[in-house]
Amino acid sequence: MLCKRWTRRKEARPLEILEAALGLFVSKGYAATKMTDIAKAAGVTCGTPYIYFAGKEEIFEAVMREILLPRLTLGHELLANFQGNSADLLRAMLKTWWQAIGENQLSAFPKLMITEGSNFPLITKIYQEEFVAPGNKLLRQILERGIASGEFRVTDIDYAIEVISSPIIIAMLSRHTLINCLPDQFDPERFLNTTLDTLLNGLIAPLQDKTHE
Repeated sequence: MLCKRWTRRKEARPLEILEAALGLFVSKGYAATKMTDIAKAAGVTCGTPYIYFAGKEEIFEAVMREILLPRLTLGHELLANFQGNSADLLRAMLKTWWQAIGENQLSAFPKLMITEGSNFPLITKIYQEEFVAPGNKLLRQILERGIASGEFRVTDIDYAIEVISSPIIIAMLSRHTLINCLPDQFDPERFLNTTLDTLLNGLIAPLQDKTHE
């Protein structure tokens, strides 16, 4: 039994190292995090991370590929299986996005890309091509679905995607900056509902029906 537990523990080590690294990247920043810090946080010896990763940059890349990118699967599954109208699908997609990324340490990725991305073009490219672009494609498919069914009126689909995603990105950035633009008692569900209500219904009140006056 001892051998089996040790084997399972050893197999789990790479993920434990990545999760520890993510926590440090979030709290200290990439540049300030050392490999020895990652080993200590993961509860392993200083040389153990090098068994699995060549260095800190490879760990950063692995955090993205092994922890962040798989979250996109949730969006693809939702889009493939959703049976309701497009407005409800958009609402479900944004809530899934926030629950999968916004409510945990992965919400720090936009900040990490802004502060560290210029020094690591490969990581920035991976983030853009393998996470941002596919995420935008999911939103495009929802908008196209709504346009085709007559539910949505979209004058510029490219910028509509940016308008839809920006509030959530700003909320994630605000969680990891000293200047927090969000209320002290930030309510993610209330925030998402308000964002969606504004997107789907707009700000202009409908004209009063005067036919019966």
